[in-house]
Amino acid sequence: QVQLVESGGGLVNPGGSLRLSCAESGLTADLHAIEWFRQAPGKKREGISCINSHNGDTMYSDSVKGRFTISRDFVKKVVYLQMNSLKPEDTAVYYCAFRQDDCSKNHYAGDYAFWGRGTQVTVSP
Repeated sequence: QVQLVESGGGLVNPGGSLRLSCAESGLTADLHAIEWFRQAPGKKREGISCINSHNGDTMYSDSVKGRFTISRDFVKKVVYLQMNSLKPEDTAVYYCAFRQDDCSKNHYAGDYAFWGRGTQVTVSP
């Protein structure tokens, strides 16, 4: 059973940075992808960044491109999301999700089978 646990959220000033972590366990498939989603109150869950396990290819939504960076540590089995130049509109619960395939081309949440419980990110003065 795949298990994902997010951490690293918190309160940060606009323009600040945070690094989120997604710790993986139970993964046995060489081919898989981990994507970060976020959901703000009253809004749809949004896929923002994904990384493929087998080739390291990454994807970003337009809303975070140039500000966020996804990476993974294969030894520690952790996927990171480095978030810089944070804005109040980045405030949301951030989730990581697993798919036994390459990244979903449309960042579609329904393509991901396993999810973490999320970590809150709040960007406010």
